[in-house]
Amino acid sequence: MSRLKQRNKGTGSVYQNSRGQWVASIEAGWTVRGGRRRITMKARTEAEVRKRLAEAHQRIAAEGHIAPAFGSTTVKRWADRWLEERQRVVRPGTYVSDRSGVNRWIVPTIGHLRLDALVPADVRKVTAAQEDAGLALSTMQRTYAVLGKILSDAVAEGYRVPQNVREAGSPGAGRSPRQSLSVAAAVRILGVATQRPDASRWVAALVEGLRPAEALGLTWDMVDLDAETMTLAWQLKALPYVESRRPESGFRVPRGFESRQIHGAYHLVRPKTRAGSRVIPLVPWLTESLRAWEDCAPSSPCGLVWPRDDGRPRSAELDRREWYEIAEKADVTVTLPDGSSRRPLLYEARHTAATLLLANGIDETTIKAVLGHSSVLSTQSYLHTDDERTRAALAVSAKTVGLCQ
Repeated sequence: MSRLKQRNKGTGSVYQNSRGQWVASIEAGWTVRGGRRRITMKARTEAEVRKRLAEAHQRIAAEGHIAPAFGSTTVKRWADRWLEERQRVVRPGTYVSDRSGVNRWIVPTIGHLRLDALVPADVRKVTAAQEDAGLALSTMQRTYAVLGKILSDAVAEGYRVPQNVREAGSPGAGRSPRQSLSVAAAVRILGVATQRPDASRWVAALVEGLRPAEALGLTWDMVDLDAETMTLAWQLKALPYVESRRPESGFRVPRGFESRQIHGAYHLVRPKTRAGSRVIPLVPWLTESLRAWEDCAPSSPCGLVWPRDDGRPRSAELDRREWYEIAEKADVTVTLPDGSSRRPLLYEARHTAATLLLANGIDETTIKAVLGHSSVLSTQSYLHTDDERTRAALAVSAKTVGLCQ
């Protein structure tokens, strides 16, 4: 082993080991037991290892330390730490989605590789694994974004990740698979839905544009039938447990997250954005339908407008299943660009509400206010002052599908 001298004491050492690897070694503080912590870095060439040594000096100067496992941390080891912190800063649904991408695709594919040894092809391996499994492009894009966040956060923490890896190309761009239904299809679905006692649930989706979680989290105290308005300030979500399937372990929620537990894992949570909280008018048909539904709706201890038959919160799965039953009975399908067809998605009812408003000449600002899009920087007081315009807009949509004269 040949050792190369350093000019200044304490700046570290560079040498070539018996296997021909170039090694840099530097002291980086003290261990918890009081011993000196020594960080080693390896590279194929002397120039590369000296570059890494210089970067280590810069980090020590800027931060006073180097991550203990700087030279050998694997993707899995860092991803595990990243998820622990992630749960504290993002909404539970985002955390669950991120965790799924990490545990199902990122770690099994490249988890064994070191952060500093990654190459762009490793990023593409994750996408290739998902493509081989037949996953949708949107899922690949989501996982790619999660991996990108993991790597950028690793750099911010002081780990070395090659820049060309962080700039590796995405899986590609594609159109959203969601579509809006035609007026004729919407009329057929409402023809079936209005024969049901809970017809108001489906009109709220197709005409008022409620998100599924908004509808399932709506409570009677947020509905003013005399003023013909409803306040959308909460959404129904099932929060993840700290330990899977162990309620006693508590729930994973970020700092400052506002929620109200109503049954088991089901909570009422605030919308993602301020624009999501809004007051919107009820079309006259919906007002009357809700009056009738209030008299026969299942009794819900939490005051939910559309609960299960036993009064418990209606799950998203049950809600979708009932929508599919309505669409099937109405004989409504969605034609895809390749000529194939599928059943309409429940969220496409919301897209349909937006399209109906747009088709009837309603301006974009009003549409965004009705739907609660985050790009509308408005408050509930603003929506109250604009009540007549939004009421007229919704009435036009209702008339288009035959709900009023």
